[in-house]
Amino acid sequence: MGALHVGEPRVSFQQQQQQQVGKNGQQGHGHGAVVEEIHGLIKVYKDGFVERIPAIPDVPCTWGTTASVPGVVIARDAVVDRATGVWARLYAPAAAAAAGRVPVVVYFHGGGFCVGSAAWSCYHEFLAKLAARAGCAVMSVDYRLAPENRLPAAFDDGVTAVRWLRQQAAISSAADELSWWRGRCRFDRVFLAGDSAGATIAFHVAARLGHGQLGALTPLDVKGAILIQPFFGGETRTASEKTMPQPPGSALTLSTSDTYWRMSLPAGATRDHPWCNPVTGRGAPRLDSLPLPDFLVCISEQDILRDRNLELCRALRRAGHSVEQATYGGVGHAFQVLNNYHLSQPRTQEMLAHIKAFVRAR
Repeated sequence: MGALHVGEPRVSFQQQQQQQVGKNGQQGHGHGAVVEEIHGLIKVYKDGFVERIPAIPDVPCTWGTTASVPGVVIARDAVVDRATGVWARLYAPAAAAAAGRVPVVVYFHGGGFCVGSAAWSCYHEFLAKLAARAGCAVMSVDYRLAPENRLPAAFDDGVTAVRWLRQQAAISSAADELSWWRGRCRFDRVFLAGDSAGATIAFHVAARLGHGQLGALTPLDVKGAILIQPFFGGETRTASEKTMPQPPGSALTLSTSDTYWRMSLPAGATRDHPWCNPVTGRGAPRLDSLPLPDFLVCISEQDILRDRNLELCRALRRAGHSVEQATYGGVGHAFQVLNNYHLSQPRTQEMLAHIKAFVRAR
């Protein structure tokens, strides 16, 4: 549970596999045909070998700390679970030391459960901004990826992250490499959050915690969940999935969505599996039976997931849950991290303001 030293290699199962193959001079060749592919991100070969393309660079936790986001303290990455390799990047606003403790956001990155990292430069920059502008401490979780670790591995890792946070909250006065962060955190004001697949993880972790999977959370208190463009699906297509035009290079197309779900769900499962479709999926628990926190759902107007996100909001409200929703015009999926729309910057500022207001109200 200690901190990782800056520059310490973060070797996942897949990286180990690729490194071994590299020693044999194969580098992804000799593994048979490609059976699944998302161009520029990931290839899965017939023999199960997985090749991830470094489309977005990893950056150390010290990258851009003062130049790009003034007022943010960014320290060493913390090991959450050595057995699985799960780790987290911790952020806190520097002003917290003088102004008192701040709420904690447990954040899960996007990437269809199959790609992405808490070390990706786009997430590092976005979450540093979130910490500074929303006045929060952030725990950005690097969870295990599919298809090597199919669902529910990411959900399990989300619960493990909350367990680690509860352990940190119970440490009263120990001076160690993480005391700088603990001393800035209000553990009685915790929020689960994520974008795309990370928002799906946040939703399912909230449901598990509500059902008591970790038992009593004290001294933690989960006040809300922030779902940014949550990645859900279903066998029946929504109107936005069928008709929403997507520009070349869009972060999420319908075929890409289907590929992510094939690689991440249990083998043979359909998109009506409750992990993919918690609203109308076969075997999905009734939403009114789930003890869930308040929600903020952030929706992009030009996202193929727009209608599914709206459907989730309606279903949660019918089940008696508190839901705030915000829709961002003129932008598509993952605009806040990829900056792939001309309106990305102003809409990101709007999103940060909405998150700040949601957290402050609780």
